[in-house]
Amino acid sequence: MYRKNTTLGEFIIENQSSFQYSSGELSKLINAIRLAAKVVNHEVNKAGLVDIIGAAGDTNIQGEDQQKLDVLANEKFIQTLINREIVCGIASEEEDDFISINSSDNQHQNKYVVLIDPLDGSSNIDVNVSVGTIFSIYRRVTPIGTPVDMEDFLQPGRAQIAAGYIVYGTSTMLVYTTGDGVNGFTLNPALGTFYLSHPNMEFPETGKIYSVNEGNYVHFPQGVKDYIKYCQKEEGDRPYTSRYIGSLVSDFHRNMIKGGIYLYPKSSVAAEGKLRLLYECNPMAFIAEQANGKASNGYGPILDIKPTELHQRVPFFCGSRKMVEKAEEFMQATK
Repeated sequence: MYRKNTTLGEFIIENQSSFQYSSGELSKLINAIRLAAKVVNHEVNKAGLVDIIGAAGDTNIQGEDQQKLDVLANEKFIQTLINREIVCGIASEEEDDFISINSSDNQHQNKYVVLIDPLDGSSNIDVNVSVGTIFSIYRRVTPIGTPVDMEDFLQPGRAQIAAGYIVYGTSTMLVYTTGDGVNGFTLNPALGTFYLSHPNMEFPETGKIYSVNEGNYVHFPQGVKDYIKYCQKEEGDRPYTSRYIGSLVSDFHRNMIKGGIYLYPKSSVAAEGKLRLLYECNPMAFIAEQANGKASNGYGPILDIKPTELHQRVPFFCGSRKMVEKAEEFMQATK
């Protein structure tokens, strides 16, 4: 049983022995992410007071307009991870290619790579709606002592050793797993410290919320259209409630606490889906499965997909187990 006044730093130290690669490096890595999160949180909370809202004038590798805070968050996380000299490589949704890292004295001895979406839902910044950060950690597969290669990043989601997200909302929370359950920590802004606030987080087995951009309904495959109609039908405990924020972190976080399903399917305008397998879907799927939930591409587990490219997109159905299984039934019926 965890003490609710446990700090994130204390929790990491106390639970380090439960991690199979207990060498202290993963603890340092989580601490580096914690530090970067506090810096980004500070900047997010200044949006509107200084010139960090609006578009930066550039596009990322996906051809999307970058917001100024996208760029800032990307720089802060990369800079913090490099400065701590504990990772051998970083891949970011905002970068064209992965970054190989080697400090001057360790000759590529670090074991971990980090994949990150520095600021999920950044189009919400200008309207003061919650945004987030998503991160994923793997052990490298290339030999220690050599530079990282693409294969270190193109690992199936089941190879993740840790994943998490930070939601910058009415309060700032860091939620993460190392494969032994999911725990959430809330930032006390007066002290700058994260405290354990949500121990052993789990999705309810089912729920009454469905989260999907219904404005794209006409473009969705028939199975998704049928499932949405099922959610809206007045029968039993339905209709369900529609809640869609437009920030994966925020929608996922709410559904994990209250029970629900998040859907971002492929469509006639996004044939492979929109969300990125490596930066968004894999880490959220890992968290979901560790929290008694489920994550699917509509036909099978997200975590079983073998990535083929750094910025690969996939359909994403994630949330309470029974709700995802029902959505899969509709997808199978119209396959």
